[in-house]
Amino acid sequence: MGPSEESLLSKATGGDQDALSVLLKRHGPRVARELSISDQYHAVLDTDDVMQVTFVEVFLNIDRFCTQGGGSFPAWLRTIAQNNLRDAIRALESEKRPPPSRRLEPAGEDSSLALLSDLAGVTFSTPSRRASREELKSLLEAAIKDLPADYARAVRLFDLEGCTGPEVATAMQRSAGAVHMLRARARDRLREQLGSSSRFFSNGA
Repeated sequence: MGPSEESLLSKATGGDQDALSVLLKRHGPRVARELSISDQYHAVLDTDDVMQVTFVEVFLNIDRFCTQGGGSFPAWLRTIAQNNLRDAIRALESEKRPPPSRRLEPAGEDSSLALLSDLAGVTFSTPSRRASREELKSLLEAAIKDLPADYARAVRLFDLEGCTGPEVATAMQRSAGAVHMLRARARDRLREQLGSSSRFFSNGA
């Protein structure tokens, strides 16, 4: 008989990656089977794509997991997988629609400040009182370097180099759906690292 769920979760949330791997092997296959991907997306997205990104997210966020009774870990895993699938389908759908692009790009700004604007929900038409443009771009670069390698490459190709989904998929040798999931999760983590607009602007006149 293997270790109990409670024991594995205690170890996993404490940083034991082997225990976390056991949990993922125990619950991952069922979560994968429950994912429903319509026929129109099978050529560009499959359950392996979804679960690969889901497992990365679990490893990155296991320290935030709070046990809430039996079944809480597979429920959490299922939610992450479903969110990844949802974001991939939304992005694939948006590629079918004509321009303008959904990406926000303030006039006259380079791609780094455009990405900062999109993530932080602010504009950079004037220099920050707390940081110069170059400092802001350095902050973004440092945040990107802290991302998992595939996350960093996806956001660079999409948001800093302006590549299309098919171009990113080819460059990364991943499916179209997978690169959109990687980009979505990368942007989530960048938002967390960069914080709100208050980090860039003072409240004073």
